[in-house]
Amino acid sequence: MANGNNVDLIGNVTRDPELRFTPGGMAVAQFGLAVNRRTQNRQTQEWEERTSFFDVVCYGTLAENVSESCQRGARVMVQGRLEQRSWETQEGDKRSKIEVIADEVGPSLRWATADVRKNERRDGGMGGGGGGGGGRPARNEPMTNAYPDDEEPF
Repeated sequence: MANGNNVDLIGNVTRDPELRFTPGGMAVAQFGLAVNRRTQNRQTQEWEERTSFFDVVCYGTLAENVSESCQRGARVMVQGRLEQRSWETQEGDKRSKIEVIADEVGPSLRWATADVRKNERRDGGMGGGGGGGGGRPARNEPMTNAYPDDEEPF
């Protein structure tokens, strides 16, 4: 990952993953992630909590595994990249948002245990099992939207 657009997050899932499929049949899962930071105010010496919220998007086999394994409240680790997405509403308003496109999602074992089971390969061995990407474009390949630019998938 040498492109400089990498993000590693540890936080709590804020909403259950929503699994959808593109017209071409690719699985897409989206969930919310809250990342808390605790810092000490140097002037008051009191601890302050700050929370950042992120939308996380997963594709292919990773999307299916996340939708089966994660639920609201779970503490997870997400590794991926930031990507800006733009669209136009039916009213003609332009919208954009920055999402985390996940390459890996896993449970945080700091305060919990997990029962990890390896899935059978479902796609003929390409990108399934340990790969997690399952049909997603490679990191350095241009990503073409699986949905029209004027349509928001969620």
